[in-house]
Amino acid sequence: MKGIFISFEGIDGAGKTTILRLLEKYLKGKNLSVVSTYEPGDTLCGKKIRDILEQEENKLYSYTELLLYLADRAEHIKKVILPALYSSKIVICDRFFDSTIAYQGYGRGIDIDKIKMFDNFVRSSLLPELTILFDIEVEIGFKRKNIKLSEEYKLFFQRVRKGFLEIAKQEPQRIKIIDANRHINDVFFEVCRLVDKIIKINK
Repeated sequence: MKGIFISFEGIDGAGKTTILRLLEKYLKGKNLSVVSTYEPGDTLCGKKIRDILEQEENKLYSYTELLLYLADRAEHIKKVILPALYSSKIVICDRFFDSTIAYQGYGRGIDIDKIKMFDNFVRSSLLPELTILFDIEVEIGFKRKNIKLSEEYKLFFQRVRKGFLEIAKQEPQRIKIIDANRHINDVFFEVCRLVDKIIKINK
């Protein structure tokens, strides 16, 4: 593979999607070939999986939810990510496997070693060259989205945020933490600096 794989991670409201669009435009302005994508849902099968995951009335068993995310990832890797990387493109993905560990592991309480075992099977060792973790306080993130949190969900997202930070601590070479509480221009400037550096290394 000659492409570059970059993933964005963080809790809801951290600004990942907004920054991804800005970064895509920035890189295309440099005449670079870019594919922006996301999980879950960026394949035909993935859209159906996302619909199931987003239907609150389903109240899925935590293991069922995990396996649906992994099924989405299997399709996503095979049909979107790998073809783009083999075509020497820069792939920017809004969420990847770190989200599964943070949400289903730290958030839902599923055994993390089991998650990693199943996820490794799906990914076949595929790793982003760079993962940017947009770290934001839970209350600020949901205030941006104009969503009121119940105490239960607040505690859930605090566990998820803590999980992301723990994952980053374990892999400091791959995962770079950005303070997403700041103004979007400051966040975007730092993202561009990190991405320019990884592109230069991979030339």
